[in-house]
Amino acid sequence: MKKVVKFGGSSLASAEQFKKVGDIIRADADRKYVVPSAPGKRFSEDTKVTDMLYNCYSVAESGKKFKDLLNKIQDRYNEIIQGLGLDLSLDNEFKTIEENFAKKAGKDYAASRGEYLNGIIMANYLGYEFIDAATVIFFDEEGNFNGEKTNEVLGERLANVERAVIPGFYGAMEDGTVKTFSRGGSDVTGSIVAKAVRADLYENWTDVSGFLVADPRIIDNPEVITTITYKELRELSYMGATVLHEDAIFPVRKEGIPINIKNTNAPEDEGTMIVEDTCRQPKYTITGIAGTKGFVAVNIEKDMMNAEIGFGRKVLSVFEDFGISFEHVPSGIDTMTVFVDQAEFQGKEQAILAGLHRACQPDSIDLEADLALIAVVGRGMKATRGTAGRIFSALAHANVNVKMIDQGSSELNIIIGVRNADFEAAIKAIYDIFVTVQL
Repeated sequence: MKKVVKFGGSSLASAEQFKKVGDIIRADADRKYVVPSAPGKRFSEDTKVTDMLYNCYSVAESGKKFKDLLNKIQDRYNEIIQGLGLDLSLDNEFKTIEENFAKKAGKDYAASRGEYLNGIIMANYLGYEFIDAATVIFFDEEGNFNGEKTNEVLGERLANVERAVIPGFYGAMEDGTVKTFSRGGSDVTGSIVAKAVRADLYENWTDVSGFLVADPRIIDNPEVITTITYKELRELSYMGATVLHEDAIFPVRKEGIPINIKNTNAPEDEGTMIVEDTCRQPKYTITGIAGTKGFVAVNIEKDMMNAEIGFGRKVLSVFEDFGISFEHVPSGIDTMTVFVDQAEFQGKEQAILAGLHRACQPDSIDLEADLALIAVVGRGMKATRGTAGRIFSALAHANVNVKMIDQGSSELNIIIGVRNADFEAAIKAIYDIFVTVQL
């Protein structure tokens, strides 16, 4: 087998964590390609190296002295090197970084150095070949990821390399300028490498033992999801579940490569397997629950709305004109409701309302703010009768008033709208009815 393994910042925050990672990699000869993040927090009040680099570069960009800040970053790396007992010096690397900061090489260059330096340490520690991501991962002149060129060059580069370390998070533009993915982009790099080498498995190591059925800040010790499909993951990620960078799904999905989310601090845990599809029946009817607060419902009423061709297009075009994307649009015979992000909407609300009146001539428009949307997701719902009824029953028992319910044609998810104040109670009620009662 051939495995690509990516380790997050918390997994590489210290020499102690590095040793755990080394033990994990050496325990399985199939773990041949390693994608490291920059060092994360060592403790709750600590600062991530990437944030230290951003701050240091900001000072450099303003023309102020930044050497002391850069020295503190080097101290973080020296602490790891010494803790691992390596015969390695990063002095020349930091000299180059200092020169480039002074030349104002750019924020992307600054941020990328966290992964770059950690990659050098990781390669030295493991005895693997180091490959600078800027030489194998490419962006076009507009800053968009060039997947075709990357896959070709990276695949050729790794074809004759038995074991390698490729830093996450960044690549290079056509002119050689360093370009980063968005924050969390090391997940994307791992996926890109997995596709290029046609890996059998992409292991994503972090500080949790996989995806949880619900937010642990709301549910005490929620169950771990053992297997989840890409479609289910997409639904949960969209509604706020954040364990894996969303863009990391697509390169491996096209190749049919499964992703295993694992815990560096508990490597024996099974974790969560993310797959294209599976015939395995889920343990529970639902796979997961996720949600987000802070929506406003724009309720539009007009007699004979259903007979007016293009009414929905006119409504949504107004939101589009003001740069507002909609979340859900439930409708009735004479009513249409548009759920949008409240923070984005508030600054433009009067202009949008005026635009709706001009475009649609509605009988009335009213707003309902401070709403939350909750997604109940699960491939098991399609084969189970009465799922929506159980949700309504659970919410009624918890005295939660449902403001909206919307079920997609795939029967993979049900979206429920509730007041912000009822958000936590609603998730607890849904979790209890589908999970707790079956334990």
